Amino acid sequence: MSIRVLSRCGLSLFLAALVSGCSLIGLGDSGRSNECKWNRSSCMYEGRYEPGEEGYAEQEAKDLNRAASERLRRSSGR
Repeated sequence: MSIRVLSRCGLSLFLAALVSGCSLIGLGDSGRSNECKWNRSSCMYEGRYEPGEEGYAEQEAKDLNRAASERLRRSSGR
């Protein structure tokens, strides 16, 4: 193998490790969010709420839905 081929392979491995590292430290997509994208039921909590937690969860869901709607509107040009 030539040095050029080896250096390209080394660069590819370095970039793959860099992207992987970013994901591990939270700069990329987290594994949990990918799991939830593919299997939403694995991220659903079926137990009871602690006192005061239900209202917080509902408000957080509303805020997240509002933010997603705004991003969708901006990306569609409206």
